[in-house]
Amino acid sequence: QVQLVESGGGLVQAGGSLRLSCAASGSIFSINAMAWYRQAPGKQREFIAVIATGGSINYADSVKGRFTISRDNAKNTVYLQTNSLEPEDTAVYYCVALGKTQNYWGQGTQVTVSS
Repeated sequence: QVQLVESGGGLVQAGGSLRLSCAASGSIFSINAMAWYRQAPGKQREFIAVIATGGSINYADSVKGRFTISRDNAKNTVYLQTNSLEPEDTAVYYCVALGKTQNYWGQGTQVTVSS
């Protein structure tokens, strides 16, 4: 089992920034990659970014150039730096541990961007 705890969400004005954190614990060895997803009201859950244990990174086109995913292996923590936020970025942001046999989801952190 892997436990994930997200933090860092909040209310920010358009153009602002937030840094989301996701602390992982438990069976860390079973994780292949860490990802961020988001879900806006009335919309499907959307992939944002992923960082593999080998270091490769991919982003959704909608956030490329504005968001940056990174990790601190010593702290078992993954970050999502969100810059130039837009009202359309308002959503609950979820951290996901992509495991060898199953995926684990955090509880989510709310990001609200006001215009």
